[in-house]
Amino acid sequence: MKQQSLNDNYQGVWGNRIGFGKKPVLLLVDFIQSYITASEPLYAPDVITAVQETEAVLALAREQNILVIHTNILYHAKNQIDGGMWVKKSPVMAAMTIDNPATHFCLQVQPLDTELVITKNYASAFFATSLSSVLNAEAIDTVIIVGCSTSGCVRATAVDAVQHGFRTIVIRDCVGDRHREPHEANLFDIDSKYGDVVSKQEVLNYFTQNKN
Repeated sequence: MKQQSLNDNYQGVWGNRIGFGKKPVLLLVDFIQSYITASEPLYAPDVITAVQETEAVLALAREQNILVIHTNILYHAKNQIDGGMWVKKSPVMAAMTIDNPATHFCLQVQPLDTELVITKNYASAFFATSLSSVLNAEAIDTVIIVGCSTSGCVRATAVDAVQHGFRTIVIRDCVGDRHREPHEANLFDIDSKYGDVVSKQEVLNYFTQNKN
């Protein structure tokens, strides 16, 4: 029996488009120094490109008064007990402490004083945070995700976004991972089952047409 290609196998079953809604948020997931600093264990060169690609998206979102929210990961307990089982599974995450400069935001996309920062302990920006409540209070219907890593916090956030009832959009140009294969595999999964993976230009066009 001839083996189907991946796209042929998924066609007609997965891959429906959800599209943009009326009121978006731009959610920047974990754009922190750990991922762009070569001496750090979490260093992922493709995240540098993702940060650079995000600059124009962030600038236009601010210009159009679109809600912008940032996330980071921080553990406040010295023994990282607030990281629970995730830190046991992934000990590299134990470095995400409040006194570590590598947890600071990337300068090019750092939050303004007027922008909300959601500090999380786990992969998803929704898990055990106020994010969903904030978005509902602001009548947001579309979550546009950029950040890192594609296979970790971006994917977890995308899955939770659709599970919380939001149109979920991931900008391909503006997410990154430490290796190309998990990056592409997870974008394929997100695009097939949880949201739309789109180009930066599509989002720029949408922001221009979606003045608040």
